[in-house]
Amino acid sequence: MMKREIWRIIDANFNRSREGLRVCEEVTRFVWNSPMLTRELKSVRHSITGILKSERAAFKILFKTRDARSDVGRKERQKSEMRRLDYSDIFSANIERAKESLRVLEEFFKLIDKNDSAKFTKLRFKVYEIEKKALSYLV
Repeated sequence: MMKREIWRIIDANFNRSREGLRVCEEVTRFVWNSPMLTRELKSVRHSITGILKSERAAFKILFKTRDARSDVGRKERQKSEMRRLDYSDIFSANIERAKESLRVLEEFFKLIDKNDSAKFTKLRFKVYEIEKKALSYLV
């Protein structure tokens, strides 16, 4: 696989992980009124950005390789994605999105920087812990 393709994968999953965490953060902040969960989610989100900022010129590379118009998965939407029952359903879907994208970042960073890959592993397990703490709020 070429470097450009790897960076496209990283870009998509960098955005997906942060977006999913942000949605969860909004639920914990405005619906569940949980300062602890909000703080923990925000911390993970900022840590993801920090890892990429530590890679020299990573953001520049991400923007250069981004090609949303020709992304074959862009218009793929599952019917289930358009149906949400309540806030807990929104939280659950987005925490899953964050965990999955962190796993992708962990795997593809093995090709770039094994230390950063290990950081993504730790963040993924941190999200597992946050999810467990959120169980008391889920209906």
